[in-house]
Amino acid sequence: MRRRRFLGAGGSAVAGLSLLPGFALGADVVEIGMSGRPDGSKVWFDPLGVLIQPGQTVRWTNHDKGNSHTATAYAPENQGHPRRIPDGATPFDSDYLLPGESFETVLTVPGVYDYLCLPHEMAGMVGRIIVAAPEPGDLTGYPDGDLPKVVLDGFPSITEILKQKNVYRMGG
Repeated sequence: MRRRRFLGAGGSAVAGLSLLPGFALGADVVEIGMSGRPDGSKVWFDPLGVLIQPGQTVRWTNHDKGNSHTATAYAPENQGHPRRIPDGATPFDSDYLLPGESFETVLTVPGVYDYLCLPHEMAGMVGRIIVAAPEPGDLTGYPDGDLPKVVLDGFPSITEILKQKNVYRMGG
């Protein structure tokens, strides 16, 4: 009987914590995979576009058995890249993740976060996260000409992410 009370109290405590701002339970973690073809000819993030709420955790996991990858925010602090994350947001960088390794960060500032895999940016391995409250504000005027075309073509549109919430890559 004591064990049931203890387990019940623990469950209540976890449920109570989930109501606190900024506290995310496992269901609030957004998973993004890092993958590639066995011959290394293509690499990608999947989903490559996601819509989350402020305070949610994003976790990238390298599922590619043949490559290491990074999840790196576009920001001058990260090897001089142009800033493509909201003002006031802290740039993230996973460093190199070997197969099976993960990296996670909590995004709190609303806006558009573009990110890349450092060794595979020119192969189009880029992604986009939109952090928005239930009613997203104005996301127009986002930069579109500050990166090479091959990179820009890799991002899903803001409109597509807002409509679908998760945008997955097509084909392999």
